[in-house]
Amino acid sequence: MKQRIRRRLAAALAGGAAAMALIAGTTATPAAAAAPPAPRASAPSDSANFSDASGSPESSESPEPFDFRDCPVLPPGVDAAKWRCEVFVMKGSLTVGALHVPDLAPMTATNAEGPMPDGSRGQVFGGIRSAATRVDGGLRIQPQYAGFSDFYPDGVHRGALDMKFRLLHPLLGEHCTIGADSDPAALRFVQDGSTEWVSKEPPILKFSIHDNAFAAPRTHGCGPLGKAVDRRLGLPAPSGRSAISATAVYTFRSYAEPSVG
Repeated sequence: MKQRIRRRLAAALAGGAAAMALIAGTTATPAAAAAPPAPRASAPSDSANFSDASGSPESSESPEPFDFRDCPVLPPGVDAAKWRCEVFVMKGSLTVGALHVPDLAPMTATNAEGPMPDGSRGQVFGGIRSAATRVDGGLRIQPQYAGFSDFYPDGVHRGALDMKFRLLHPLLGEHCTIGADSDPAALRFVQDGSTEWVSKEPPILKFSIHDNAFAAPRTHGCGPLGKAVDRRLGLPAPSGRSAISATAVYTFRSYAEPSVG
């Protein structure tokens, strides 16, 4: 009996050591140096108003491939012809605590916007799709939706999105995430510079966004190694120690089109 207990303990410790070796191999930066200086920001405009788009459409630039399969069902009673499905494709970098991912896999966010029957602004979130990004040591990280979005600019922020970040590795289980629906990373994006037209037909615009003020939550669902992962990654991390920066390309289609909705 005692020998069996010793063997199990040795196996558990070996697994923990392997996990720590895995985490120690991830690309990390000191917490104090994680977030870059805030870029100079311009006042964002409503996504339905492209008066701030600079220049004319560039015909030499190839349009991004956009996926409209996540266009959501509209609320009952709205005029579908006045609603549109919007697709954002974002590419950039992510720092969460001491974990730095310089080249995060592209992320696609889908949203619908339009007037409600009473004339107020309405929106329905469609979904987020992103492949997992491998970091050194075999660990992978994947952005996931955490239950809240607002794609209407508010005069300061270009949009808002609550997220969690799944950590994928056999030693961390199937449900290990940085943050959770009840404890998200609340991203509030600020636009950098102006919006640029890429194409008029189809309509494609491009802009840059960042948030280096969000607080990074602790891990959830990581099992017995959760606290060790938190210590290694510097989680939870207060505002100023995490950052996300991305270039986004954006298009839309009316729900009056047969291919939408």
